[in-house]
Amino acid sequence: MKTLKFLHYPHKRDIVFVLGAGASRPDGVPLQRDILPQIISGGIEEIENSDIGRIVLEFIKDNFEYNVHSDHYPQLEAVFGFLDYFIQHNESLNLKYSIEKIRDIKEYLIKLIHYIVNFHTNKNSGYYDIFWKTLISRVPNSSVITLNYDTLLEQAFDFHFKDHCYIDYSIPLMNYEKLPELAQYNFWVNPRAPVPVEESITPIPIKIIKLHGSLNWKYCNCCNQTLLTPWDRKIDLNKGKFLGYTYPDNLEYEYSCPIDGTEFSTLIVPPSYLKTIYHPIIQQLLVEASREIRVTKKIVFIGYSLSDADLHIKALFKKHITPGTDLVVINPKKKETLDLSYKSLSHNSKFIYSSFEEILLDKNLLDEIFPH
Repeated sequence: MKTLKFLHYPHKRDIVFVLGAGASRPDGVPLQRDILPQIISGGIEEIENSDIGRIVLEFIKDNFEYNVHSDHYPQLEAVFGFLDYFIQHNESLNLKYSIEKIRDIKEYLIKLIHYIVNFHTNKNSGYYDIFWKTLISRVPNSSVITLNYDTLLEQAFDFHFKDHCYIDYSIPLMNYEKLPELAQYNFWVNPRAPVPVEESITPIPIKIIKLHGSLNWKYCNCCNQTLLTPWDRKIDLNKGKFLGYTYPDNLEYEYSCPIDGTEFSTLIVPPSYLKTIYHPIIQQLLVEASREIRVTKKIVFIGYSLSDADLHIKALFKKHITPGTDLVVINPKKKETLDLSYKSLSHNSKFIYSSFEEILLDKNLLDEIFPH
């Protein structure tokens, strides 16, 4: 017999995990430094033959020098920083690149990143599966802050849903609205509302706070709401439209906002030295993350370089880490500059020089990070 239950979080969190690109790299998702070379160097036919791909590549060739043969490319942060300079000053670059064209090119480049990351995401992750099994069995009072756009983490979570664990994205989703036009999206359980479960079961809500957005989030600039499409992440590089599929006949269609018909925009924060983080959803996620950081006993960083382009992340943790919080950094390479960056967040920092996959496959390291 089912009953409605409110799911509650304890006042203190045992561990907050912070995932960077190194956590998804074992499954083939490229690091940030590898994304632009994949776009520029060729070999991905859909990018080369698309309108969006041609426009972005022409802009980069016009404004940045690079050498494919010697593997020297501009940094992705530099390209976005260049675009953001003109956007923030509301200036045109020249006759060819008006301010309107600059804004379009930035959105096109974001869509190419969306395409590249999704290209490597359509799979199951054995490593994230181990991560979830270990977390749920040992420290269920944990939350995850991730800087990754990919959805491998959530895809691995699907295997544990039957054990009554629920993802809390910490934002209001369009999927929770009970409007007739949203009926087909109401399948996603809102863990902050009463959940219908068996009387003998108490579900576990786990926060996944995606501070830089997600491939499966679609944002409407008209009604200012976010639609979660867990399995539909594909994007058309000619029209720039998000694509969905009907099941089981697998017919392709273009997504638009089911409330007002507006074309959806991407909801991922690109790397930039002039990053703006005023998006209302991102602001809400930053507030949620700050709360998690303040109330946790331990923070574990996995595969995150604390990039200079992520000053907002450094500020977030510097502001909210409390003096008694343990900080553990998992990174495969010992690098003094990285160690000093983390020590600037907290002198109570411990470093484990291993990769994400090595940690998950080593029982002694697992015991060290995930206490029973």
